[in-house]
Amino acid sequence: MDRKIPRVATQPEGAWDERDDLDELYRRYAPWLVAMLRRRFGKGFEADAEDVVQETYARLAPHDASEIQRPQALLMKVASNLAKDLLRRRAVRGRHALRVQSDPAQDVAAATPADDLLFKEAILSIPERYRDVFVLSRFDGLTYEEIAARCGLSVKAVEWRLSKAIEHCIRRVQDEAEEA
Repeated sequence: MDRKIPRVATQPEGAWDERDDLDELYRRYAPWLVAMLRRRFGKGFEADAEDVVQETYARLAPHDASEIQRPQALLMKVASNLAKDLLRRRAVRGRHALRVQSDPAQDVAAATPADDLLFKEAILSIPERYRDVFVLSRFDGLTYEEIAARCGLSVKAVEWRLSKAIEHCIRRVQDEAEEA
């Protein structure tokens, strides 16, 4: 299957009235936008280009497509911003991971005693059936498979319980932060 990428970038855009809905906009420009993102952001971005294009169209969905004067320019600007954000987040995560690997005690030392108490209270308030999975994962360092075997659960049940425990902790910490 030879998928040709339209050479829309070199063609005049014409009147927008002819393409007045998002579906038509997607069909016309999505392949071009994927190719442009891959070209602009290089080899490491090839796998992410289609996801960024999907997110671009999701961001445009609430807006009236008939109001867009220059669709290619708008699509490229939104997609470029999303791609830059994605790459920036990855860089920050990478720096954080390197920092934690080089000095794991650094993050723990940054917490105040009040923060420690808040986190302990949040963990202790997790319902017991979720707390066991949370403690085994976060403090004992067991994999989901090991936790499943130890607790007699499926791996999916372990994932679900762990997500519930984390949600509980986040809500508890946010509630405490709002009260303060």
